Amino acid sequence: MKFAAKPQRFPPRTKRVLHWSRHLLFITGILALGFVGFTMLDARLYQASAMRSLDNQIRTERQHQSTQPRPPAKQGDVLGRMDIPRLGLSVAVLQGTNSRILRRGVGHIESTPFPGELGNSGIAGHRDTFFRGLKDIHTNDEINLQTATGLLRYKVDSMKVVPPDDGSILAPSSESALTLVTCYPFYLVGPAPKRFVVHATRNRPPY
Repeated sequence: MKFAAKPQRFPPRTKRVLHWSRHLLFITGILALGFVGFTMLDARLYQASAMRSLDNQIRTERQHQSTQPRPPAKQGDVLGRMDIPRLGLSVAVLQGTNSRILRRGVGHIESTPFPGELGNSGIAGHRDTFFRGLKDIHTNDEINLQTATGLLRYKVDSMKVVPPDDGSILAPSSESALTLVTCYPFYLVGPAPKRFVVHATRNRPPY
């Protein structure tokens, strides 16, 4: 003889808790999706604005051909546009690396020289947005950096994974170099335990 299983009954208090828990989880999910959507839209709109700002800088530079020293860059200033053609990556480079800046673009690490200057220029970006494509980068890939004063061309010569406190990646250089830094692994959910580093050296024009 078979007996039908009795449906599980919960006390009224437990039912209320389950009911409100479901609603809370649903609302939390909606808010999380809304935040992601807002962040992506904000980044896209800001990128368009940054590109317009760079175009204005280039026109101003060409018109005035100023020989005055460049004023100090402020947090969030547009320094240029980085393109990695093989990866289809194009992103505005901003001054600084705070959370708001890195939501909107990639950031120049302030303790390092500006791109194009002699030394090792550091640029940081998020692995889940603008620097996600670095997972597919190869040696000899070209990195172009358009600034108000001209186009800088770099060639990738190495990639490596390092601990987050490895300061050697930004060590001074006797040549014009570029170091891109992002979190690693690329698809890990939560805080990343390591950093993925791309090093490139500037191509000098032939004389």
